[in-house]
Amino acid sequence: MVHLYEDERIDYLLAEEDKRIIQSASVFSFSLDAALLARFTYLPKTKGKILDLCTGNGVIPLFFLNRSRVPITGVEIQDRLYDMAVRNVELNEAKDRISIIHGDLRDMPDYFKNDKFDLVTVNPPYFQTSDEVVKNDNPHLTIARHEVYCTLEEVVEASSKLTKSGGKTSMVHRPERFIEIMEAFRKYKLEPKRVQFVYPKPGKEANMILIEGVRDGKPGLSILSPFYIYTDQGEYTKEARDMLYG
Repeated sequence: MVHLYEDERIDYLLAEEDKRIIQSASVFSFSLDAALLARFTYLPKTKGKILDLCTGNGVIPLFFLNRSRVPITGVEIQDRLYDMAVRNVELNEAKDRISIIHGDLRDMPDYFKNDKFDLVTVNPPYFQTSDEVVKNDNPHLTIARHEVYCTLEEVVEASSKLTKSGGKTSMVHRPERFIEIMEAFRKYKLEPKRVQFVYPKPGKEANMILIEGVRDGKPGLSILSPFYIYTDQGEYTKEARDMLYG
């Protein structure tokens, strides 16, 4: 049995009933955006390799385990989250499939040099930072949510450099930064190919966006059907229920 800190618990990994995940309300617990990114992303099945930046407690690599047989690497800058991700790999007996690197995503292009990935996924910090934010009482949550260690442009630049030509980068973010994301993707040779807006329920504004770009790809963007989390009656939609519970 893996070690748990006092503030940690072990949860089921939603629809992945054979997987467990260590979480902490005070340090890191994955949210709906991770499940949405995992559902949205096309995976290499038997050939290639996957890199997950801002991996947190390793949730995205764990989501991918049953859908792909290729090696998966996660990168996390925070000491405690890195340690949690390593223990999650151990908990799920996945050391032969998943490796976790403790480091800054901005350093990864130099770390891997000419070694490129078929797929790069990233659930980055969403919010631009300020001095007040940096002084938040919970540094773990501040770093996960706000651009303390990396900007959106730095995330896209690193993702592009780590994606092989013809490979894909897949990201979840906030709709208010959609134009900024699209501009950064094109600046760094990630041609936007698929976009999906996520809505809390019909009649509400989108609160998440999923974007896939192809390195050195040709222009041609598909806007997918809207993804709704709840019905007007406040129940999960069939799509959301399938994603969460299988």
